[in-house]
Amino acid sequence: MSLATGYLNQFRQPSGWFGRLNLWLMNRRHSKLTDWGLSHVTVNRDATVLDVGCGGGRTVAKLAAATDGRVYGVDFSEASVRMSRALNRRLVDQGRVDIRESGVSRLPFPDRRFDLVTAVETHFYWPDLPNDVREVLRVLKPGGTLVIIAEAYKGGRHARTMDVFADTMRPLGYNHLDVAEHRDLLKNAGYSGAEVFEDYGKGWLCAVGNRPQ
Repeated sequence: MSLATGYLNQFRQPSGWFGRLNLWLMNRRHSKLTDWGLSHVTVNRDATVLDVGCGGGRTVAKLAAATDGRVYGVDFSEASVRMSRALNRRLVDQGRVDIRESGVSRLPFPDRRFDLVTAVETHFYWPDLPNDVREVLRVLKPGGTLVIIAEAYKGGRHARTMDVFADTMRPLGYNHLDVAEHRDLLKNAGYSGAEVFEDYGKGWLCAVGNRPQ
């Protein structure tokens, strides 16, 4: 792995002191993006929720504030799991939040477990994106919702910057999809009501799909 690829991998799988700094920065940088994305879905007060790629844990905290149900987070970065648990320590101790070390391809949960699954600035690194969104579909309840929130996507305001790093990011399995391709991704995986919302001025994208009833 080249030095440049290793640097970019810290955004995919944070580790060490630089990873901890990066997680702290991502918690701050992605907060408004996350709020905007979550405004496109309903979080019921009794919802059971999963955040895939929970990073530094701020999305988990937002979800826990929106529901009285249990909130889970998974991340395949040990540093992310530690920081997410630390940020949500009180809720973890209360049993309302559960953070686990896991990738997305084999989620450690039974079928039909969640009302809502969120993925903030992470799905473009999933190792087998078509199959991984189907794995998320497996753990959703009938009528449950997946919401993908990102500012890195093809054709977006930040696409030109991402194109500069495309060759460096290719060894990391980076998935670069445009608005229509996000909609097709969910439809082809078996989601119903697939919609994609875009705020081009901010460079934000939100893709939403439901498990059929």
